[in-house]
Amino acid sequence: MDDDAPQADGPQPDGKAQKAADAKDLHRAVREAGESELDRPAGALFWSGLAAGIAIHSSLIAEGALHAGLPDAPWRGLVAALGYPVGFLVVILGRMQLFTESTITAMLPLVTKPSLWALRRTVRLWAIVLGANLIGTALAAGMVAAGALGNAEIREAMVTVSARILELDGWATFVNAIPAGFLIAVVAWILPNGRTQAFWIILAITYVIAIAGFSHSIVGADEAFLLLFTGHADLGRTVFGLLIPAILGNLVGGAGLFTLLAHGQVQGETRE
Repeated sequence: MDDDAPQADGPQPDGKAQKAADAKDLHRAVREAGESELDRPAGALFWSGLAAGIAIHSSLIAEGALHAGLPDAPWRGLVAALGYPVGFLVVILGRMQLFTESTITAMLPLVTKPSLWALRRTVRLWAIVLGANLIGTALAAGMVAAGALGNAEIREAMVTVSARILELDGWATFVNAIPAGFLIAVVAWILPNGRTQAFWIILAITYVIAIAGFSHSIVGADEAFLLLFTGHADLGRTVFGLLIPAILGNLVGGAGLFTLLAHGQVQGETRE
C-alpha cells in the first residue's frame, strides 16, 4: 500500500446516498425556478409568453426552408426535422415563457406543498402563458398566410409540413401529445444540471419529438393556425381536433406523468 496516497477525511457517501442527494438538489432547483415563475407579475408573464409564441414560429420557418431546399427523397423528412429544434432553442435559451416547459416547473411547488392558494397560482400561470403563446403563434401564422413572411416556395413548404397534423384525429392527437409533454418536462428537469450542455440537450430531445411525430401544443398551434388561415382546416377542426387535444395531452405527459415521477423519487425527503 502506498503510504503517500491521499486519505479520505471521514466516511464517503455511497452511490445510493449520492444519487438521493443529487435528486433532492435537482428537485429543489426546479421547484425554486417554478416558484419564481409563479410570483412573476401577470404582465411580465403575458409579454414573455407572447414573445415565445412568436419565436417558436422559427421552428416552422426552419423546417419549411429545409423541406423546400431538399430533394424529394426518403430521408427528406429526417433532415428537414432538424429545423424543429430551432424555435425551442430560441425560446428556452432566451428564457421566454413556454407553456409546456412550465408544466413541471409550476407543478412541483404545488405537489410539494399542496394548497388551494398554490393551485390558483398554478392555474393563473398556465392560463396567462398558454393564452399568450397561442396569440403569438396566431400572429406569426397570420403573417405567413398573408404573405408577409418568407417567399412563396417556403410558405408552400410550411403548409406542407404543417398538413401532417391533419392525419391524426382528436384522440390520436391527444395520445401523441402525452410523450411530447413528458419529453419537454424532461428538458426543464435536466437543464439546471446541464446548463453548459443546454444547446445539445434541447436539440436532441426536441429532434426526437419531431421525427417521432409527437404533438406539441404550441408548435402544433402554429401549424394549426397556418392551416386555418390558408383554408386547409376549418375552425372546429382547429380548436377541437388539434389545439385542445394537444394541450390536454401535453398536460397529462408533463404536469401529470413526469411531475409525479420526478416528485415521487424524493417524496418524504423534500421537507425543509
